Amino acid sequence: MARPSETSIEMIRRLIGFDTTSRDSNMPLVEWVRDYLAGHGVESTLIRDETGTKANLFATLGPQDRAGICLSGHTDVVPVDGQDWDSDPFDLTEKDGRLYGRGTCDMKSFLAIALALVPEFQRRGLKTPLHLAMSHDEEVGCRGVPHMLARFGEDLIRPAMCIVGEPTSMKVVRGHKGKKAFRCDVYGFEAHSSLAPTAVNAIEYAAEVVAFLRRMARRKREEGPLDDGYDISHTTIQTGVIRGGTAINIVPRHCSFEFEFRVVPADDPDTCFEEVRRFATEELEPEMHAVRPEAHINFTLISGYPGLDTAEDDPVVTLAKRLTGANSTYKVAFGTEAGLFQQAEVPTVVCGPGSIDQAHKPNEFVSLDQLAQCEQMMKRLMEQMCRN
Repeated sequence: MARPSETSIEMIRRLIGFDTTSRDSNMPLVEWVRDYLAGHGVESTLIRDETGTKANLFATLGPQDRAGICLSGHTDVVPVDGQDWDSDPFDLTEKDGRLYGRGTCDMKSFLAIALALVPEFQRRGLKTPLHLAMSHDEEVGCRGVPHMLARFGEDLIRPAMCIVGEPTSMKVVRGHKGKKAFRCDVYGFEAHSSLAPTAVNAIEYAAEVVAFLRRMARRKREEGPLDDGYDISHTTIQTGVIRGGTAINIVPRHCSFEFEFRVVPADDPDTCFEEVRRFATEELEPEMHAVRPEAHINFTLISGYPGLDTAEDDPVVTLAKRLTGANSTYKVAFGTEAGLFQQAEVPTVVCGPGSIDQAHKPNEFVSLDQLAQCEQMMKRLMEQMCRN
C-alpha cells in the first residue's frame, strides 16, 4: 500500500489536534497556519466573522501580481457528541493502513498535505501562483467562504481556477447539487385536549406540511427532472428535525421542523419552496384561521448554497484529470463550497482524499493510499506550476 510522507502525516496530526467543531472558534487553527506560512515567507490574510471568533485564511505563494490555481477547503468539523469512538477523535490514530480522527476525511487531510508541501513549493520557485483558501462554518451552511469570495478582485487575487479538496476518493467531480434548508414554525392555539375542536393543533398542521413535502419528494423521484450523471439522479427533499408539544392532554400551540431541498441543475429550490409555501398559506392557513384568526405558519431560510456545474471541457477539469490520471468525471449528491467559487467566477472542481461514506461518522478515517494519491496529485501540480 502506498504511503504519504511522514511530513504530511504529521501535518494531518497537527490539524486534527485542533477541535474546530463548527459551534466553536477556529482561530487557534488559522492563527497557527498563519504563523506556519509566515515562517516560510508567505503572508496570509485573515477574514474574520462579525464575532471575531472565526476567520477564513487566504494566502498566495509565488507571484503576487496574477491569478493562479487555488486549493481550497474548510477548517470546521461536525460534532462528535453522542458518537461511540474507539479512539480520541482529536488525536490522530493510525491503524491497519488508515488514519482515524475527526476531520481526517472531511477534510483536513487535503489542507494538511498542501501545507506540508509549502516548503518545497517555495524552494522550487513558483512561476504560476498557488493560492491557499481555508474557510470556516462550511458544515453549517457554507457561512464563512462568501466573506472571502466577496473580496476577490479587490484586496484578494481572484484565482484562475480552484480545486476544492472534499472527499471524492480522488475522483474528479465537476457537478454537485445545490441546497436550501428551511425551518417551518406552525403557531396554533392551545387548549385542554378534551376541547380539541376549539383549538388549532400545531403538530397536526405541521404534519400536513411534512406529508406534502413527502409527496413532493416522491414526485421528484418518479417524474424528475432527472440527471443520470448524479449518483442520486433526482432532486431530494427530506425533513430532518421536528419539535413540538408539551403534554398528551394539551393541544400543542407550537411546532417547528426543518427540511431541505437538494436539487439537480434542471430544478430550482426557490420554485420547490414556493410550492410548499402556497400549500401552507392557501390550503392550511384558511382552516386554521376559521378556528383562531391569529394562527399562522412561518418559513425561515436556514442555509443554502448553489450547485456546481462545470463543463467537461473546462480547463480546470482538464487540469484535474491530468493531475490525477483520471479519464472520467463525476457528479455527486453532497454539496460543497465549490458552487460558491463558481458563482464568484472561479471555475472549480472537487477532488480530495477519502470517501464521503466516512464523513460525519464515529471512527472517521482516511486510508493511507488515498493520502498518497493526494500527495502525488499535488506534486504533479508543483511540477507544472514551477515549470510554467
